[in-house]
Amino acid sequence: MSAPLKVGDNLPSGVTFSYIPYTPEKGDITSCGIPINYDASKEWADKKVVVFSVPGAFTPGCSAKHLPGFIENLSALKSKGVDVIACIAFNDAFVMSAWGKANNIKNDDILFLSDVGTTFSKKFDWTLGERTARYALIIDHGKIVYAEKEPGREVSVSSAEAVLAKL
Repeated sequence: MSAPLKVGDNLPSGVTFSYIPYTPEKGDITSCGIPINYDASKEWADKKVVVFSVPGAFTPGCSAKHLPGFIENLSALKSKGVDVIACIAFNDAFVMSAWGKANNIKNDDILFLSDVGTTFSKKFDWTLGERTARYALIIDHGKIVYAEKEPGREVSVSSAEAVLAKL
């Protein structure tokens, strides 16, 4: 395996996630679309992107502490020039889509992406066994400019407030 990704590195090519795009006609939590491959390397090449990773959708800490900060700070993040906000976890695309809908996220305000097999998180060496670790990234036009993994179980360096302070 190559050295883990870090600040200053370019996002490698071939970074893909499994994803179910939001559609108004399938807006309720019981109906889901078909998962697609979301090519982040291509989609994020010319954008400012905030990525936050959680150990699991619908888990207490992620649902009560981590995700709400990003929901509350959507407009503040956008006002700092952020084009894409993405939440990733090891859960499959159906669970990630349902979690977004359960939190009333519409119009892809936050992308809920499945890091299948923790393939992306392993590029940073940031996993918790078979789960994604809790971390945050800022990627500016393909370059990683912020990358912090939580040292423990708290939400500090990967919080929306911490990310905002680095934008």
